[in-house]
Amino acid sequence: MRRILFSVAAATCLAACATPTPYQAAEDGRQGYSQTQIEANRFRVSFRGNSLTDRETTENYLLYRAAELTVESGYDYFTVVTRATDEDTQLTSTGFGPNYASPFAVNYAYYHPRWGWRGWHDPFWDDRNYREITRYEASAEIFMGRGTKPDDANAFDARDVISNLGEEIVRPSTD
Repeated sequence: MRRILFSVAAATCLAACATPTPYQAAEDGRQGYSQTQIEANRFRVSFRGNSLTDRETTENYLLYRAAELTVESGYDYFTVVTRATDEDTQLTSTGFGPNYASPFAVNYAYYHPRWGWRGWHDPFWDDRNYREITRYEASAEIFMGRGTKPDDANAFDARDVISNLGEEIVRPSTD
């Protein structure tokens, strides 16, 4: 009984700690932003979120990183040359099933003359729940420029993007 209570308490704590990916650099295989310099004023920028990070947040973090990188590099605006958001959806199962090893498990089997040995299935313990887990990764190739932003729908003033999206950016906690 103590094991069950401990397991439930641990699962509750982990569920409470689960949060969307914060705005952070992707280091050591973690989720977050990354960039690769292609030319002096051209970068490939990406942001990868976890299963709790929605598509809009992933794309906003990508634009914010592009704007931040533009200002850090001494430019005024950036133009998005290419942009894509990839969706990775997986179906996972939860609950008890045939692979569940319980200390209380009792395996029943019987022999049927027509079908051979058959296992007994308990409708309570063999319950399986399925859910979809979706992760988003947004990437873009950007071209940076100085001066006045061109009259192009794919051009963004870096400082405007930073000021408009800045309140939505959630940085990692420093506990």
